[in-house]
Amino acid sequence: MPVTPTYPGVYVEELPSGVHTIAGVSTAVTAFLGYFSQGPLNTATQIFSVADLERNFGSLIANSEAGYAVNQFFANGGAEAWVVRVAASVPPGSPTPAPKSADAPPLPASTQVNDSSNNAVMTVTAASPGSWGDSIRLAVDNNTPAPTTSFNLTVTRVDSSNPPIALATEVYRNMTVGASDPSNVQEVVNSASALINITLTGSSGTLPEATGTVSGDVSTVDLTALASQQLQVTYGTTSSTVTLVTAPASLTELAATLQSLLRGVGSPPVVPNATVTLIPGGGGTQYLQISAVAGDPSVKFEFADTLAGTLALDVAGTRTNVTQYSLADGWDGNPPNGPGLTGDPLAKTGIYALDNTGFNILCLPDLMNLKDTEASAVISAAETYCASQWAFLLVDVPQNAQGAPNPPQRDTLTGIQAWLAGNATLRSSYAALYFPRPQVPDQLNGYRLRAVAPSGTIAGLYARTDGTRGVWKAPAGTTATLTNVAGLTYTMTDAENGVLNPLAINCLRSLPVYGNVCWGARTTAGADQLASDWKYIPVRRLALYIEASLYQGTQWVVFEPNDEPLWSQIRLNVGTFMQNLFLQGAFQGSTPKSAYFVKCDSDTTTQADIDLGVVNILVGFAPLKPAEFVILQIQQIANQGGPS
Repeated sequence: MPVTPTYPGVYVEELPSGVHTIAGVSTAVTAFLGYFSQGPLNTATQIFSVADLERNFGSLIANSEAGYAVNQFFANGGAEAWVVRVAASVPPGSPTPAPKSADAPPLPASTQVNDSSNNAVMTVTAASPGSWGDSIRLAVDNNTPAPTTSFNLTVTRVDSSNPPIALATEVYRNMTVGASDPSNVQEVVNSASALINITLTGSSGTLPEATGTVSGDVSTVDLTALASQQLQVTYGTTSSTVTLVTAPASLTELAATLQSLLRGVGSPPVVPNATVTLIPGGGGTQYLQISAVAGDPSVKFEFADTLAGTLALDVAGTRTNVTQYSLADGWDGNPPNGPGLTGDPLAKTGIYALDNTGFNILCLPDLMNLKDTEASAVISAAETYCASQWAFLLVDVPQNAQGAPNPPQRDTLTGIQAWLAGNATLRSSYAALYFPRPQVPDQLNGYRLRAVAPSGTIAGLYARTDGTRGVWKAPAGTTATLTNVAGLTYTMTDAENGVLNPLAINCLRSLPVYGNVCWGARTTAGADQLASDWKYIPVRRLALYIEASLYQGTQWVVFEPNDEPLWSQIRLNVGTFMQNLFLQGAFQGSTPKSAYFVKCDSDTTTQADIDLGVVNILVGFAPLKPAEFVILQIQQIANQGGPS
C-alpha cells in the first residue's frame, strides 16, 4: 500500500507486479449419467475411484450400463468423475405418472415408528430412492441417563445372508423428540446420516417404543433364586431350552449370561448377534432389552418357562413390539428414457445437473438402450450442452431400432453406417463416435464377455493420454491400448477400417502384438466431405482447453480501466500461458511467432469498443494434427558404382 512519509528515513513500498497467472483447466474430468441402484437423483456427485462409486451409488448391477462405463473409465486411466443418477421420467409439464409405473420416479423405502400406545412418532425414509433401503433396520432402546425423555437409535444396513451381516451402522445416542432440543432426533440424524432421513410426526416428548423384547422391572428380582431356572426360547421356527445353571452375582452378570445363552440357540446358531442390555428406568427401576439384527424383522424372540415368568419376559409372544423397525417399499424406478437423460434446465435435472461441475467429457451409456428417435433427441441436446460448457461428448449408439420390423444390428459395418447416415444432423465438432463396442469380463455373470458402451473405456483413454502426452495428442495409435477389454463385438479388416474412417467413425481394432487399441481420432464433424476445421479430436479438445483456461484466467480484467496499461498486462499474461503450451509441444511451428499470437491493442479494441465497455483479445494458434496416413515410398536404385 502507498506510504505517507512523515519522518526522515527510508520507506519500503511493495508494488504489484501486474502478473496474473493463468492456470490450465483440467481436461479429462468425465461426467456419467445413468441408472444406479442407490444414490441421490439428479445430483452430481464427485468420485475418484470405483470404491467411491460403490459407496455412493451401490454395487454394480446388470442393468446399469453407466456402472460398467465408470468401471472401465477408472480401469483405463481415469482419475476424476462426476456421476449423476437418473431414471425414467416424463417431460416437464406432463401428468404425474402413477407410482411404480413405467415413467414414475424411484421411491425411497420408509416406515412409520410408533410409541407404546401405537401412536405415530416419526416417519423414517431412506436417504435416497431405491429398493436398497429395504435392507435398513432400526433399533431403539432407552439405555440413557434420562430413559423417560431420551432414547438411543441404531441404524443398520444389512445384507441378504441369514443371519444377516451388518454392512453399515450408525448410532445416535441420547436423542429426544423435543422441537427446540439440541438433541432433537430429526435435526441430528438428518444432518449426519448417510442412510436415513427422519420426519417427526407425533406430539413433542412422545418417545418411540423400544425394539426387541423388554422384560419387566428386574431391580427387585431375587438373583439367588434364579439358579437352575429354565428359559424356553423360540426364534422363528427354532426352539430351544436353556438353563441358567448358577445364580448371577449382579444384574449386569445376568444380562451377560443371558446374551451368551441366546447366541448359542440353534445349530448353527440362528441369532449369533443377539444382545441383552440392562436398561435403567425411572425411579430406580431396571429392565432387560433383548434384540438381534434380523434378516426378517418380523421374526422376534418368544419366551416361556420359569425364567420368562420370573423376569416378566415376552410370555408366548404376547407383546406387540417388533425385533426391529424395517424400512420397506423402496423402488428403483426404470432405466432412463429420453426425458430422464435430457432433463430440465430450470429444474437442473438430467444433463443439466452438471452445471458448475467443470466436467470436460460427457458419457451417456444408457443411450444404447433407447429407441432411435429418443436417442437422437438426447444426443442433440447433449451436444448443444457440451458446446456451452467447453466439454466433449462421447456418443454411444443405440443398438437397435426398437419397434421396427427386423431391427438393424449396430454391431455390424452396415448397421453403424446406416445409423450415422440416418442421423447426419447429429454431426458435431463437440462429439466423437466409436465402433465397435468393447467386450469386458462380466463379474456378475461368471466373467463371461459382455458388450458395453464404448464411452467409459474411451474417456479413460483420453484421461491417460492427456496425463502422459497432453490434450494435443490424439488418443489413438499403438499406445492407445484398451484395458480390461477382452474382445470387440466386430473384428474388422484394414479395408473395412478404410470405409468407416472417411465417415468419421473411429474404429477400435484388434491388432497383432498390440492387442485391442483405439484406431481413430476424428470428431463426428470430421468426415472427409465436410472439410471441417475441427476434423480431429485433439484439435477440438485443445481449443476447448485454451478457451476454458483463458475464460477463467482473465476474470480479473472485468471492470479494469480499458486502456493500454490493461492491454499490455493482458498480452503478457495470455502470452505467457500460450508460450508455456508452445514449450510443451502443443503447437506447430519452430518459433513462437509461427506457433501462436496474442493481440490486444488499439487495433482489436477501438474507441467505439471502449465506449461500450468492451476489450477484445485475439488469440490464434497453429494446432498439431495427427498423422493419420503414413506413406512409405520405396524405390529401387541401380548399382552404378560397381564393386568397391
